[in-house]
Amino acid sequence: MRRRFKEHSAKLFVIKDTPQSIALGAAIGIFLGFTPLFGLKTLRAFLLAALFRVNKIAAVVTVSLHDVLFLLWPVVYRVEFGLGYWLLHELHQWPPRLDLHRMDYRVWFHWKHFAAVGGPTLLGSVILGVPASVVVYSLLKRMLVRRQQRHAEANALVQAHLNK
Repeated sequence: MRRRFKEHSAKLFVIKDTPQSIALGAAIGIFLGFTPLFGLKTLRAFLLAALFRVNKIAAVVTVSLHDVLFLLWPVVYRVEFGLGYWLLHELHQWPPRLDLHRMDYRVWFHWKHFAAVGGPTLLGSVILGVPASVVVYSLLKRMLVRRQQRHAEANALVQAHLNK
């Protein structure tokens, strides 16, 4: 799992674009990766990156980074639901304990259940996704700027050596 994460994240450093554009594209991908809107996340990341005119490849790569950590996502979605439920509930109560033994799988596909669970989960995903996107944007932009500076310095040294 760690190797796949490194392979995916390494792709961000070989993209030919500005650090700003790559970091914004990555932030969009991270944000959309937190949303519980299953299916078409990659397409949504691509379209949103195109709309904001930022790097589409970075958005697609980072939205797929969440797939590498798929074993953690049931826990993340439960935290998102709990946070959203707490914020939407009048008395700010945590959601009732989840009892999977008594739950029929057909209930999950009923529209009423989806609306009751989807709203709080979507709100919780926004609350977790925005800070995660900001952190990824700022860290990645700083790393990309440093990498560009190091490459520029290395190229200047090579040029100076060749001109001697």
